[in-house]
Amino acid sequence: MGVSIHYSGRIKDALSLPLLIEEVKEISTIYNWKYKIWESSFPDITLADQEILQPIYGICFTPPKCETVSLGFLSNGVMVCPARIHFFGNSEDITTRSYMYQISVKTQYAGVTIHALLINLFKYLNDKYFIDFKMSDETLYWETGDDYLLKEAFKKYDSLLDNLLLSLETFPMQKGENINSYFNRLMNHINKLRKR
Repeated sequence: MGVSIHYSGRIKDALSLPLLIEEVKEISTIYNWKYKIWESSFPDITLADQEILQPIYGICFTPPKCETVSLGFLSNGVMVCPARIHFFGNSEDITTRSYMYQISVKTQYAGVTIHALLINLFKYLNDKYFIDFKMSDETLYWETGDDYLLKEAFKKYDSLLDNLLLSLETFPMQKGENINSYFNRLMNHINKLRKR
């Protein structure tokens, strides 16, 4: 739960990778974000016809209070979530395997400014380096550029989190109660309140 972005795509061509890495590295340095560079160029400066799961090419960076933003690519130039390769890369089921191409980043705790900065960075990178790029932004800032919608989405999620914390504080676990029993009791209580 929390404001997140979800994205996928491909790099335009093999020659673009070093330039993309250098620009993202400079931006990370300016904002003092930690970053990690994987392989910085594709073999023979070409994209492979076949998908090879290792090594990963590209860069990732971590803004403060934000999940790591991955700009990692497989040998064929397809954007990938490196952590999900471990879980889904060897699956023979096409749907399960596709999860490694779906990258998600929670920005909830990073705040409105970082979220907007990331969206604008992705717009820039998309225009210059990506093809078949898709972004799903839970605040709709990607689609609209509307600051009001962005701030309202953050307020909504902040309120939900505050209410959850308040619920946990005012409806505590009982001694000896396991987590499943607790949530069953909590949901029964909530359903009774709704019926009033």
